[in-house]
Amino acid sequence: MATVSRLASLLRDGRFVVTAELSSSNSADPDATWRRAEVLRGSVDAINCTDNTGAHVHMSSLAASHLLVEKGLEPVMQLTVRDRNRLALQADLLGAAALGIHNILLMSGDDVTAGDHPEARRIYDIDSMQLVEVAAAMRDRGTYLSGRKLEQAPAFFIGAVENPFAPPLEFRPLRLQKKVQAGADFIQTQLVFDVPLFARFMAMAVDLGLPDKVFIIPSIGIPRSARGAHFMREKVPGLHVPDALVARLEKTPPGRQAEEGIQIAVELVNAVREIPGVAGVHLIGIKWEEGVVQVADAAGLLPRPTLSPIATVGGSR
Repeated sequence: MATVSRLASLLRDGRFVVTAELSSSNSADPDATWRRAEVLRGSVDAINCTDNTGAHVHMSSLAASHLLVEKGLEPVMQLTVRDRNRLALQADLLGAAALGIHNILLMSGDDVTAGDHPEARRIYDIDSMQLVEVAAAMRDRGTYLSGRKLEQAPAFFIGAVENPFAPPLEFRPLRLQKKVQAGADFIQTQLVFDVPLFARFMAMAVDLGLPDKVFIIPSIGIPRSARGAHFMREKVPGLHVPDALVARLEKTPPGRQAEEGIQIAVELVNAVREIPGVAGVHLIGIKWEEGVVQVADAAGLLPRPTLSPIATVGGSR
């Protein structure tokens, strides 16, 4: 199937892409989402709309993504298997396509114990690997998981996630390979603060030939303070934050820590950009879209490339 994803067009054209994560909204006013998203206009190629990130309730990723489409911005809709069974997942996927949302990022989701509703019931009717297969079947075969035919197949650019830093490290590229076989077109990774460890992961991925089959986009966090970096190191599961990075921020006067965090992120962007197989970067500044723009500018990622308004490209890597 064809897709009308600008993100896909840029990647297949060999461009180094920049995506960013939109701060989650707790407001029923669409302007709250639009204001944050507008800061990113022109500085990134697509904007991730999260799905109850951290297992905290926020505006749905489907609604946030549609709000971006209304303003001519390109969303990447995240969808987790934590909160929905297979019926709801397929309904949201089909609804997203009907609303002009073509980039989807499919994942497990943080466990409910990490959020503000720890008593919530986990669903996990299918896992994230199976959800990638479901989305690919809807797109490529025009069928639901049950085998029932769709009247019109959706045009999806399918994304998945991977954590290069979770043990056993040798297993992570093999797990990524399975996601590619399931139908993933692009991968966004866990936050990269340890470049040598990430480079090791990428070397193993290259040995498997994965960058020829899927676009790998490492996530770069923008630490705003020593306190924030310390929290990520101690409290975020699966995230490796080197002690040296935390110490660097702790040695910086509080009034300059945000500036130092920008510099750290720029250095990380420049470092991962040199690693073979890296197709772009995903910038995350928690409730700090302005920080994303500053990093993109300081790292020489601006201006972003342009395409004819919406390009139509093939549905595979």
